[in-house]
Amino acid sequence: MQFNPKILKTSTFRLAAIYLLVFAISVGSILAYVFWNTAGLLERQTDATIRAEVQALADQYRLLGLRGIVDTVQRRSAERGGGVYLIADANGKRVVGNLESVPPQVIDETGWIDFPLDIQIGQNKQRRSARAFHTDLKDNYELIVGRDVQELRQFGDIIRRTLYWALGIALVLGLGGGLLTSRNFLRRVDAITDASRAIMGGNLSSRMPVLGTGDELDKLSRSLNEMLDQIERLMTGMKEVSSNVAHDLKTPLTRLRARVESALRSNSKTEYRAALDKTIEESDRLLQTFNALLSIARAESGQSREMLQAIDAQEIVEGVAELYEPIAEEEGGTLDVKAVAGLNVLADRQLLSQALSNLVDNALKYGVTGENPKPHIEIEGKLEEGNVVILVADKGAGIPAEDRARVLDRFVRLDSSRSKPGNGLGLSLVAGVMKLHGGALLLEDNAPGLRAKLVLPLHQSQS
Repeated sequence: MQFNPKILKTSTFRLAAIYLLVFAISVGSILAYVFWNTAGLLERQTDATIRAEVQALADQYRLLGLRGIVDTVQRRSAERGGGVYLIADANGKRVVGNLESVPPQVIDETGWIDFPLDIQIGQNKQRRSARAFHTDLKDNYELIVGRDVQELRQFGDIIRRTLYWALGIALVLGLGGGLLTSRNFLRRVDAITDASRAIMGGNLSSRMPVLGTGDELDKLSRSLNEMLDQIERLMTGMKEVSSNVAHDLKTPLTRLRARVESALRSNSKTEYRAALDKTIEESDRLLQTFNALLSIARAESGQSREMLQAIDAQEIVEGVAELYEPIAEEEGGTLDVKAVAGLNVLADRQLLSQALSNLVDNALKYGVTGENPKPHIEIEGKLEEGNVVILVADKGAGIPAEDRARVLDRFVRLDSSRSKPGNGLGLSLVAGVMKLHGGALLLEDNAPGLRAKLVLPLHQSQS
């Protein structure tokens, strides 16, 4: 496996290195504490025992003299407890004890000495470590009392080696784990980077890799993919809008041009005036189309979100019903309204009114059939499952289930509605307004007719 130097620059490796350093310091501190409380404690206890024994023999010498301690030292020297004893004269010759002579480590001043000790075991001698305290007695005698500390030193060495090995293993495993984790992290980041470059290169269908582990990179990838889905939908919608605008505006502009040319050729004031009237009428329709497109764009982009305010949708329902009721009656139909109070929503009053007006206007235009030649429209505002629902129902031909999603796109007009005036943007605008408000536009069968529902989240007023 080839080492990638970029691993050392990743944040994962840096975090692993910092964690490893903290872990090594923690392990070292724990093992040092264990050493201090085991081997260190045993050494301190040994030193305390030696010092107490030296003090006792020195006191006995002051009271009883040399003869008073010879028997004691000789008896203790014969015991198998690991004790080291020596009383030497002024020339350093042994008087009594199990040491042959004064160790060369002894200096003129009294104090602690560490020296090698040869012990006869069977036919062989074994060199061990000893620790003793040297002090001077009166009449130029010297007293050395110590212990065989070979096992104690070996125990300390074992703990020290354990400390070093533990730190070494922790460093190796931590470094290896950091490199492995960083390598996997870098591989996933490189995959995300490659996908990003492919998208920037024009492949909008490419997506960030998701491994299904549920970690933070998967969450980031899913969020980015959702954003890319939305961008792709917007780009596709933009292409469709551009194509549809070019297609839908070509005919009226061509018709407008032909009408103006015909009027010019006629050289008649009456024709001029008729052409201008038709041009103004055609221009108004074109302006309505562009205004609708701008309204949809503003709603879908969220530019109108700062205009949202807490309102009671009952007022909007009753206001729109009051506006369209005379029109319905003029066409020989009816418009029934029923709205409860407390339809509190966070909304842009103008956009929500426009969306509801579009639905009522559609119901007036398409809510009639040969069997029902007069419009009968119902508008209802109610609370349903924690949401505010505004419903507009008619008795017309309705919209087939397979076309209900498609009619929400821009410039989509079903064959049955092409004989009616319109630009195919009404329902698109309603859908955009609902998206801005965090709601939804639902199209359902009214058996017969269409039932359009505006579903908005209920706004809880802050008291």
